[in-house]
Parts: sequence; structure tokens; C-alpha cells
Amino acid sequence: MSETNACPHCSERKKKRTAEEQNALLRRLKLVEGQIRGIQKMVEEDAYCPDILIQVSAVSAALNSFNKELLACHIRSCVSEDIRNGKEEAIDEFVKVMQKLMK
Repeated sequence: MSETNACPHCSERKKKRTAEEQNALLRRLKLVEGQIRGIQKMVEEDAYCPDILIQVSAVSAALNSFNKELLACHIRSCVSEDIRNGKEEAIDEFVKVMQKLMK
């Protein structure tokens, strides 16, 4: 989307990640993507429901792990930097994010 037609659910803020951070996050997402493809194949091949459910649970755990890593990075960089710069609204933003994650 162009900047003028930005998604109303996405922040206009950007976060420059180190190559190491970006690679670690992308590696996790690619693993999840592979797991999803595996589940799709299981459905196509009429796999037994509990076997599929176990794989879906594994994907959920992998996404939770991704969230934990991204959240830790966010706290160490964005949140702490904003607080040091006197941007107290960063705390409110962080609380809102946590509330959404804990649904």
C-alpha cells in the first residue's frame, strides 16, 4: 500500500533491525510457513484429524515463540528508547499490544 493509503491497522512507524535480528525472525517465519504447507498437504491427503491438530498446535507454539522473540526485541529497543526520550505514551502503546496478545 502507498503511504497515503496506509492500512488503518498498521503503524506508520518503522523499525530498522540488524541483519542478525531480521535473519532470526525470518528463519522462524519460514519454518512456520513450511509447517503450514505440511498441514495443507495433510488435509489434501485426508490425514487423520488428531494428527493434523497436533501439527496445528506445533504451528501455534512456533508463532508464540516468534512473538516472544519479537516482543523482547521491541522492549529492548523501541520501548526503552521511547521512554529514555520522554515518550511516556510508549508505555500505553505497549500495554495495548500486550492486551491484544493475551486475548
